[in-house]
Amino acid sequence: MITIAGLFVHPVKSCRGIAPSRARVTPAGLEHDREWMVVTPAGRFVTQRELPRLAVIVPALDAGQLTLAAPGMPPLTVPLREPPESARREVTVWRDKCLARDEGDVAAEWFTGVLGRPLRLVRFDRSHRRPTDPDWSADLDGESLFADGFPVLVLSRASLDDLNARLSAPLPVGRFRPNVLLEGCEPYQEDRIGALTCSGVRLRIVKPCTRCSVTTVDQVSGAVAGEEPLRTLKTYRWDSRLRGIAFGQNAIVESGAGATLAVGDTLVATPRVTGVTGV
Repeated sequence: MITIAGLFVHPVKSCRGIAPSRARVTPAGLEHDREWMVVTPAGRFVTQRELPRLAVIVPALDAGQLTLAAPGMPPLTVPLREPPESARREVTVWRDKCLARDEGDVAAEWFTGVLGRPLRLVRFDRSHRRPTDPDWSADLDGESLFADGFPVLVLSRASLDDLNARLSAPLPVGRFRPNVLLEGCEPYQEDRIGALTCSGVRLRIVKPCTRCSVTTVDQVSGAVAGEEPLRTLKTYRWDSRLRGIAFGQNAIVESGAGATLAVGDTLVATPRVTGVTGV
């Protein structure tokens, strides 16, 4: 029996995540996941790949606001209700151009103070849809906010346990930034699942997640902690087709937007049909 062992939401792309016991599902993934993003003054996204210290920024969602904390700084609060007068601008995530709402000079000064270079905080503009890659989404009309490419990342605890058994020091799940952590799987069983359903929600697994240097960043200190886990993962999880290290699976919301997932929920897994993309 496969169950949900953990749910994780990362309100600001590449900042620390939170682990709610329940999360509402939207067409673009778990509610508020990657809804905000840090950008350069020119609008280009920044992540822990170039600014590992983003990891020390800790979010909280409560009382109708997003609160951000960082060492040596007063908390920054951002209303969840978007003010109608906020400035709209174009920002870039990889090759995608997205519309966003600038959260203003106070937020920009706060992030600049934490990270030591001019930066701004933006929020995804919901008047705009960001579709997922149709080469992987197949017949489904998926969408995401500021996630790299797909709205939901699925990983099993057994896969993490298998990796940790190969490492000299085990790593916490936060290094891998999943949205849904599965319990009751064999190691890497998520590679063979086509869809997961629960409480009216159906997540279609569409593409392996290729891993980057973010996995080497200590999510507490914000420091690069060495070459692991990439060095070990490359010895047995190299995907020649994707030319990258695959660990976990990307998914899109096929149905069930508006429903809620909770830790402990039972999931029904549909096997993947070998050789059919997106199934």
